[in-house]
Amino acid sequence: MKKVTIIGLGFVGLSLASFLSSKGIKVIGIDSDIKKISRLKKGIPGFFEPKLEYYLKKGKKYQEFYEKIDSKTINSDFIFITVGTPLNEKNNIKLDFIKSVTKSVSEVLKDLTIKPSIILKSTVVPGTAINTVKPILEKNGNKEEFQYNLLSNPEFLREGSAMNDTIYPHVIVIGGKNQESRKKLLQFYKKIYSKKQEFVETNNTTAEMIKYANNAFLATKISFINSLANICQNVSGTNVDDVARVMGLDPRISELFLKAGPGYGGSCFPKDVQALISFSKSIGYNPELLKAVQDSNKKQVLSIISILEKNLGKLNGKKIGILGLAFKENTDDIRESVSIRLIDGLLNKKCKIIVHDPKAIENTKKKFKEKIEYCDRFENIFNSSDCAILMTPWESYKKISPNMIKKLNFKIFVDTRRMLKIKDESLNVISLGIGI
Repeated sequence: MKKVTIIGLGFVGLSLASFLSSKGIKVIGIDSDIKKISRLKKGIPGFFEPKLEYYLKKGKKYQEFYEKIDSKTINSDFIFITVGTPLNEKNNIKLDFIKSVTKSVSEVLKDLTIKPSIILKSTVVPGTAINTVKPILEKNGNKEEFQYNLLSNPEFLREGSAMNDTIYPHVIVIGGKNQESRKKLLQFYKKIYSKKQEFVETNNTTAEMIKYANNAFLATKISFINSLANICQNVSGTNVDDVARVMGLDPRISELFLKAGPGYGGSCFPKDVQALISFSKSIGYNPELLKAVQDSNKKQVLSIISILEKNLGKLNGKKIGILGLAFKENTDDIRESVSIRLIDGLLNKKCKIIVHDPKAIENTKKKFKEKIEYCDRFENIFNSSDCAILMTPWESYKKISPNMIKKLNFKIFVDTRRMLKIKDESLNVISLGIGI
């Protein structure tokens, strides 16, 4: 049985480590965060993701976790690099973690008894494997195809369904110098996944571009339907959900990512769209469409503030309840969350803010501390707010009733996800994308 090392145990790396070990594959996980390693040895992920803890504990027998890269921890058939690639202060992709890990791997490659496939799974701009990773690997006299093979294998995970996406990927892309270098990883995957699994083989640079193309297109679909929602909002009797449903029936379009809302967020779409914009400019192309997608998404939160001002007048001193802080349901991740941007905007308007989220309260406290109030139960939002806004479509929020909304001082409720079907005319329920 093949042995796997995974360097970087965040969202991507830990999902992969949990799945592979649950299949009885020997997995060595490496992360520089000592506290994280200590938790993982106890079967504790450290962040919320459905089914992650289950698979982590299921594969415990086949896991080892370490803090350092050395000849023992990376003496594996496959070395997956899954560290973060955030943006730097100039909004370019930051490859510091990739470079640091690659340097450490390079220093001990000659000491290994196995010729590994080094697999770049982190999201990186096209050319990173060839122009950045390979030169570092070869500084110590290592040669591709002799000491190692270098592959690009982008992930397509969605937070909130990462384990499902890891176990049942819609496609597996393997980019490498030649077919022979790709064959080893392809055969490994074929033993894990079903015979119906879709594989695409290509070169490193194209594999890297595929990931950005996917995320940029999905972000474009979201911004497009949100723009239509804003139009529908101002046209009496128009329903964006009906518009999206008919659009989705067209096989050229599909229904996916046509759910209008307050904008996209999270650790991928905002970062990846910006990274692709910066990369495009660096090679002499001005990506006008991508900039428009980004600009439209950033402004989407302003439409919510505009709705509040239209219905409440001046916002100074108003107490606004926010339902949902995570950038999407089934996660505790608030990175680039529209809810967080909304709170910032409302605080600038001198509003008082009270919030609830089933999973993301602790992460939100780290950012806002005592600047806002926190509720353990979403029902409490209605007891002490002038109006409330549903931002994240958690299943539990479907329990919101007309009687709860009546407790709001101004009886105004903004449903940015159109989750509720409330007909009480004594209430002012505003559904984003539905013209009144």
